[in-house]
Amino acid sequence: QVQLVESGGGLVQPGGSPRLSCEASGSIFDYVMGWYRQAPGNERELVAAIFRGNVKKYGDFVRDRFIISKEITTNTIALQMNNLRPEDTAIYYCNARAYDNSRDIWGQGTQVTVSA
Repeated sequence: QVQLVESGGGLVQPGGSPRLSCEASGSIFDYVMGWYRQAPGNERELVAAIFRGNVKKYGDFVRDRFIISKEITTNTIALQMNNLRPEDTAIYYCNARAYDNSRDIWGQGTQVTVSA
């Protein structure tokens, strides 16, 4: 089974632009790849997802601040985040969901804290 490892989180100042990466241990061709986040006391929510054909979907709160990308040859996805706000503070999780819904895989998560 594919395993996912996130990197790139940490402490960021308001307005900062960190980049998260997620590396899969195997091919991501058969998966919808995405980023989710969960803040304390909140449910996990979709940040962004990327489908075959480079089709992308974003959570309503993103409002053109984030960009998701995928590199099939290296089995990685990335999330470029711009203009971060304190309310973006959360654990960000990488997700791989098989197109036939047979597998739903999560990474361990990476903490992003937006604070001055």
